[in-house]
Amino acid sequence: MSLPAALQTAAAEPLFGVAATVLAYAGAQRLHRRWKWLHPLFVCAGGLIVLLLALDVPYESYREGGDLVAFFLGPATVALGVPLYKQADRIRRHAAAVLSAVTIGSFSSIASAGFLVWLLGGSRELMATMMPKSATSPIAIEIVRQAGGIPELGAVFTVLTGLLGSMIGPELLRLLGIRGELSVAVAVGTAAHGIGTARLIRESETQGGLGGLAMAIAGIVTALAFMPLYGWLHP
Repeated sequence: MSLPAALQTAAAEPLFGVAATVLAYAGAQRLHRRWKWLHPLFVCAGGLIVLLLALDVPYESYREGGDLVAFFLGPATVALGVPLYKQADRIRRHAAAVLSAVTIGSFSSIASAGFLVWLLGGSRELMATMMPKSATSPIAIEIVRQAGGIPELGAVFTVLTGLLGSMIGPELLRLLGIRGELSVAVAVGTAAHGIGTARLIRESETQGGLGGLAMAIAGIVTALAFMPLYGWLHP
């Protein structure tokens, strides 16, 4: 059996998706440590696309293994509760401020996205797809599906929002003079969900825990506020 044929045969196995994803992300992390502007998710996704095209591997075959990796997103998200628990006293002291900030931020995100689509003459379907972009992916995708949007495009909007928020959010806040750990964590967690929270964890366990709390509250607020705002903007 030739090498290309052997690679294609191996690529049909679920283990290929697991190995390709893990190795691509590990390589992307090494590049990110050297060149900070190379975001690991961009590099990892790009590398996987090139690999699948080069080996002529159908996405469905890769996804069998990729879904095994995605399964661990749940436990990883739950693990955010550890730094959150360590910040319990601080959270209780600032509970009202955190709740109000996340609520206002979530409403602003939904309304501004919907207003932009309406202003540009976008369809109802596109509006439903774009509005929940700042919620964490599972919540955003389910909202898009139930509202009659395009779940696949909704996932793209959500990931891009998280990537941009994690890349420029903390720096932009510091440029504006907002440097407190609580303020930065709540802002990034609300706007950039899990991807932004992952960036915060790399900087500080405290910020990671607070960002995880903001992400969770933002998901709940988005789920509750989406339909009233969607109906108001596009009756």
